[in-house]
Amino acid sequence: MATRQNSSNGKQKSPRIQVVLPEDLCERLSELAERESRTVSNMAKVLIQEGVKYHELKESSGSKELETKEIKTQNFINALEKQKTQRLKGIPKRLKFKRN
Repeated sequence: MATRQNSSNGKQKSPRIQVVLPEDLCERLSELAERESRTVSNMAKVLIQEGVKYHELKESSGSKELETKEIKTQNFINALEKQKTQRLKGIPKRLKFKRN
């Protein structure tokens, strides 16, 4: 069961769980996190979310088409999230709209 803690301002924090991983899996998780510039904890959260979503879709959907679309959408979102942000080149330009 997940435990909850309170922050210093009295609000409840997100639920917490503890997971025991084999050493090799922990190393692989650390490498993945480093590649994506994430913390190990955040990388674990992302992978768990993806796995849970995949299993829920698989169980609830009898339709292969819906499952395929959801997986493709999630893969597309993941690919976008993995891209590094780029700085804008030059100063931003202001657009002028003509008023009628």
